[in-house]
Amino acid sequence: MSVANKVNEAVQRTLDSLVADGREIGVQVAAWVGEEQVVDCWAGVADAATGRPVDGDTLFNVYSVSKAVTATALHIQAERGLVDYDAPVAAYWPDFAQAGKGDVTVRHVLSHVSGVLRMPPDVTPELMTNWDWMCNRIAEMPGAYPAGSRSSYQSMTFGWLVGEVVRRTDPKRRPFGQFVREEIAEPLGATDLWFGIPAEVEPRIAKLDDVAVYVMPDGNAMREAQPLIVDLMPDPFERPYVRRACIPAVGGIFNARSEARFWAMLANGGQLNGVRLLSEDRVASFAGPRPHFEDADPVFFGMKVPIGWAGFWLGGAEAPPVSSPRNMRALCHPGMGGSIGWADPDLKLAVAFCHNRMFDTIEIDQDSRTLIGDVIRSAL
Repeated sequence: MSVANKVNEAVQRTLDSLVADGREIGVQVAAWVGEEQVVDCWAGVADAATGRPVDGDTLFNVYSVSKAVTATALHIQAERGLVDYDAPVAAYWPDFAQAGKGDVTVRHVLSHVSGVLRMPPDVTPELMTNWDWMCNRIAEMPGAYPAGSRSSYQSMTFGWLVGEVVRRTDPKRRPFGQFVREEIAEPLGATDLWFGIPAEVEPRIAKLDDVAVYVMPDGNAMREAQPLIVDLMPDPFERPYVRRACIPAVGGIFNARSEARFWAMLANGGQLNGVRLLSEDRVASFAGPRPHFEDADPVFFGMKVPIGWAGFWLGGAEAPPVSSPRNMRALCHPGMGGSIGWADPDLKLAVAFCHNRMFDTIEIDQDSRTLIGDVIRSAL
């Protein structure tokens, strides 16, 4: 039996068991080692009410896993000499300098230390889908903290902060979703990385189950960053007009097959199957820590958030969600409800885990993502 078949069969057995035990409803896992795909597995149902099964083409809301792709778009612009990480955001987006934000740099944004974490207090699901409205309101508002002073996770604002810099530095001035499509998804053959879906793919999207998710009340930094009216929950993110909008920090709709190709590009030093998006040295630098790496983050209720300077989380922590890669040099990004993807440069291993049974961070011995990572590594 080939290594690929061995790994694939081990993962399939594990997914079938997770669904049978009720720990997952519908789930996909895809993985690459080097430039070979070794896992393409799925199990369960995409919609528990109708019994529609998951298959390899099923799409999932991956929430903040989107940020990894969004950050990569900015790194592509830096690679092309169009963006300087240490330049002020306002050098590319002059209106952003309003309300004392002129000293916020691109690096501050990537590192989640910009202080610009608050969503507009008058946001609605409809207004969230209006790119210009969101960018104008973020530009008008002051930061919650001085730039570079502390970790302050930009749960939702990250997407417009990064995306608008990319859009303004793109010589073609393409909408951000189109930029990702043409510069990342299509070159990698990752055709199901969507930031704003076309209508024809909507029937393939899995229905989310949020029964196991605790909804935090108002009155804290997390709710400034992620207001209840636009919370990362099935409503509003299953509304058709939200699915069709480009919401780059949290609105990605992917499947594991396409997402794994993205992570494989990073695991292979910025290229996959002859398509290079980033230099090897640049990708290697992404595992460097950010300033305030050890900070208690107010958006995460005082927890440490293991983010590198380049916008990726770093794997290897002892607790979920970033226990899955078991390697602090691995680049990864979790998403609300339990999705995750990662790139381990030492093993040249890339993994994407997509599912629809949303859950909060749990103990490591109960964590499906960590289990899957261990199964893959042990079968290699």
